[in-house]
Amino acid sequence: MNSNIAPSTVTKEDRKLLAVIQSGLPLVSHPYAEVGKRIGMSEDEVIERTLQLQQKGIIRRMGIIVHHRPLGYNANAMVVWNLPAKLVDSFGEQVSALEFVTLCYQRKPDEEMWPYNLYTMIHGKDRDSVMEKVDSLLALSPIKNIDHKVLFSSRRFKQHGARYFADNSKNGGPAPASLQSKPEPCR
Repeated sequence: MNSNIAPSTVTKEDRKLLAVIQSGLPLVSHPYAEVGKRIGMSEDEVIERTLQLQQKGIIRRMGIIVHHRPLGYNANAMVVWNLPAKLVDSFGEQVSALEFVTLCYQRKPDEEMWPYNLYTMIHGKDRDSVMEKVDSLLALSPIKNIDHKVLFSSRRFKQHGARYFADNSKNGGPAPASLQSKPEPCR
């Protein structure tokens, strides 16, 4: 939970809701109604309470996490780029607009140890398809022979949303399986 939030602003009902949604919303046509059934609230109450938790800053954002391997995307790579500072924004905007770039962000480099300042994530069915996409990015590069590295993942570590409680069992539900399992090696 956001450490800047006073614990007294989180009610018992809020804790029940957070304990359920931290493991993800159910994949049904009315997920908030299903969450409400689990914790004794109406669909409208779950939606309203969720909005209030967002307004208070307790829930910072909600989004979807796609588990790409079950969908057949068995290769993924972080491509790191060493660009002159004046080119990072324009190249980053250009590549982040591409459908196959799922993540693009800038970081301050450590010139001695790790000079890379732009990071892009690509998923593909296999390594060859990822490398084809990397070639597409290279073709867009404002610099020929740009310093970059393609770092393929060998393990999956985190694929879950925010955790509001370390152990869900203390808040009315079982501990999420994702907290109990070890990272899955890439195939």
